[in-house]
Amino acid sequence: MLPEMIFFTGVPGSRWSGIAREIKSSGQYDCTDRAPHRIYTHNDFAGHQEAYFGTGMEFPPILDPLNLTAPFSGTGCKLLMSHEWPYYFEDIKTRYPMAWIQLVYRPDWASFLWWKRAGGFDISYPNYDWYETDYLMTKRIQEQNQLILDFGQKHSVQWQQHSTHSDIFIGTYKP
Repeated sequence: MLPEMIFFTGVPGSRWSGIAREIKSSGQYDCTDRAPHRIYTHNDFAGHQEAYFGTGMEFPPILDPLNLTAPFSGTGCKLLMSHEWPYYFEDIKTRYPMAWIQLVYRPDWASFLWWKRAGGFDISYPNYDWYETDYLMTKRIQEQNQLILDFGQKHSVQWQQHSTHSDIFIGTYKP
């Protein structure tokens, strides 16, 4: 049985949005955070559809229950998406002890290249201004990936290779 909330994270370019779409197709998730103004399509992919939490984004990365539930109006498990959750892992565990934390890992350079191919700073949603420059983006991708890996190791998360992308791994922390 799924928890009320899953904090879902991956670095920019990790292809985590597509994975979120796959996960949410099960019918057990609240998909009411999808909205026309949140859709960003690149190449043949509807890359972004869900609400994103993050600095300078529509919803800040604040762990207040009203903020976390603001984009949703339905029922089911809420998949809370943010590139910034790695900075808050311990706070998430403390404030939401029943919530899961789902991790998507893809190597730094592959993630950066996919992020650039998908539009980089020129996309319509979400807002990546917090990352400032390509150079800082590469540094934050490295930093966030390291936090994801460290958290996974600390909590003995079991990683599974994504079914169609050999360089993407998914792990879930369940308290």
